[in-house]
Amino acid sequence: MTRRLSFLLVGGLVLFAGTAAAARLAVTVETANIRSGPGTGHEILWQAEKYYPLDVLERSGKWCRFRDFEGDTGWVHDSLVGDVTTVITTKSNCNIRSGPGTENPVVFSADRGVPFRVLEKKGDWLRVRHADGDGGWIHRSLVW
Repeated sequence: MTRRLSFLLVGGLVLFAGTAAAARLAVTVETANIRSGPGTGHEILWQAEKYYPLDVLERSGKWCRFRDFEGDTGWVHDSLVGDVTTVITTKSNCNIRSGPGTENPVVFSADRGVPFRVLEKKGDWLRVRHADGDGGWIHRSLVW
């Protein structure tokens, strides 16, 4: 019994440690360079705009290796990201509405891959704002 309990505790700690590293952060500057490795000497793979969400996989000094909504990985400097609740659209032509529900008018539509800051949650609806100031409500099923 003690041996089994010890195994369960160790297994639970390993599982917890694995999930603790997968923090969700977001780009907090207008544009962040995403690099192939942890340092400015590494190649720039692409640039991510403000509010782009990232799941941290590991850290090396002041650098984070992450995975994005498409499964792509890269490195970003700690000074360019923060603990901000954000989402990114995963479908084409996502309706952003004036209120939380399909009965509310569409304010604008967003293509796939547009990041937003989350301001409020109401059931399955999120009140969001883009870095350019445009905002409204989007259904949770349309974002990552």
